[in-house]
Amino acid sequence: MSNLTHHNVHNFFKLNGHHFNAKELGNIAYSYIKEGDLYEKAIGEFLLDWFDNKEYIEMTTSGSTGLPKEVRLQKQAMIHSALATGDFFDLSPGDKALLCLPVKFIAGKMMLVRSLILGLEIDIVEPSLDPLARNTVKYDFVAMVPLQVQNSIKQLINVKKLIVGGTKMDASLEEKLLSLKTEVYETYGMTETITHIAAKRVGEKVFSVLPNVKIAKDERECLVIYLPSVSADPIVTNDLVELINDRQFVFIGRIDNVINSGGVKLIPEQIEAKLTGKINARFFVTGVLDIALGEKLILVIEGEKQEFASDFFNFLGKFEKPKEIVFVPKFKETGNGKMLRKPSLES
Repeated sequence: MSNLTHHNVHNFFKLNGHHFNAKELGNIAYSYIKEGDLYEKAIGEFLLDWFDNKEYIEMTTSGSTGLPKEVRLQKQAMIHSALATGDFFDLSPGDKALLCLPVKFIAGKMMLVRSLILGLEIDIVEPSLDPLARNTVKYDFVAMVPLQVQNSIKQLINVKKLIVGGTKMDASLEEKLLSLKTEVYETYGMTETITHIAAKRVGEKVFSVLPNVKIAKDERECLVIYLPSVSADPIVTNDLVELINDRQFVFIGRIDNVINSGGVKLIPEQIEAKLTGKINARFFVTGVLDIALGEKLILVIEGEKQEFASDFFNFLGKFEKPKEIVFVPKFKETGNGKMLRKPSLES
């Protein structure tokens, strides 16, 4: 396995039901770029990038955790990531996979890389909110974002293993998935770690890291990732975690979202989890400047104004109750659908 290079195409690899070698995939890439739809052009461009003689690919991060930035990802590191995913999820050559994510982003790129390296038979459909709507094929391995999962509940009967990433699933969606036979995993990762470095079954709290990943906490209680195949230096995140051991953790929230209200530290993700299913719209909680408290907790709801009974928030802790409710017509998002809190509030 260690001598695999980005020029290798596994003998079992198929694209839309057909075997192709590297040269043939180059021809397909050119036809996608010349004649394909927008999503196919992105696939064609990535295939050409993957099979060229450079040792890396260049791409832009999503910008969900800061300003988008250009990064170089080593192709050998992407191969290691694909192998680790194959081990963790017990994928075998000939397993059938579906690509329904944009290849513009790392998650879509890595579905192709996994297929090329692990020998998966991958089908490609146009990225949409309901990618399984007209599907009757049974798939062993599929990756989606939560909104796609929400719109595909009935069709997931045709999916054996599903990984969900991009943004956190809410509790009501997790509840729906618990009754399915499909193995559903929530993943944790980012562009800089070449998609996920950890995953957990839906309904569980503890993330387990993939092979060859080690973790620790820094003095801020934030996750630090040791991933030698990707970075010689530790990858320091802004994610507050409870560390179980050097291979397992519980995600608590992002340190940049923490609200200091009158000396009390409030973690929005924990409050939002309690509110999930009780508000009929997308929402988030955040802190805004306040003379008396330093920061006050507010609830931001997408869409038209709603009225709430005076006792509606009584189930929340004393400091968790919003001091104000703000309605925003439409939340702002990154290109791959992650909600942007501060820009949404400023709109």
